Amino acid sequence: MALKTISQFKSTLAGGGARPNLFEVELTTFPSAIPGWDADTFKYLCKAANLPASTINSIDVPFRGRIFKVAGDRSIDVWTVTVINDENFKLRRSFEAWMELIAKLDNNLGATNPSSYMSNATVYQLGRGSTINSTTNAGTDSSILAAYQFIDIFPTAVSAIDLSYDSPDTIEEFTVEFQVQSFSLISGTTAAKG
Repeated sequence: MALKTISQFKSTLAGGGARPNLFEVELTTFPSAIPGWDADTFKYLCKAANLPASTINSIDVPFRGRIFKVAGDRSIDVWTVTVINDENFKLRRSFEAWMELIAKLDNNLGATNPSSYMSNATVYQLGRGSTINSTTNAGTDSSILAAYQFIDIFPTAVSAIDLSYDSPDTIEEFTVEFQVQSFSLISGTTAAKG
């Protein structure tokens, strides 16, 4: 086996490595019963998200004192976003209204047709540049390295916002947890975003 060198590592690490702080989340449509969703503001105030995680469970099949493992069903983890709260509470109120559509606080009634409370969202993993400036050798546009579309999502939890006199110099934020039916890698993600 050949000795691996730092030069070989450098040439293998394409683009200097993907950066977790270069991303954008699009949630362009809300259920039609919820007016006033501001998708552009959400793009800026969505502070954190993640790329999809999924699991294939195994099924143990006993055979003559041994366990034969076969692939079971695939499940998708809960998808969580963190949102910065501004003073008009517009985004938080929209998520609360979405949950109210699904299950009302006073009587637990809500939408019964899944298509009336589900939506789609897309997470873009961005690169540090698709167009290189010849003078500075720096990227000038954010290239899309990967794009995942979350299909038929709906919120199941909007977190508390802790209020305290002991929290100076901070901005409120909250998390939203979504159930996800499926996701897909969107093809043709070489375009620039910015």
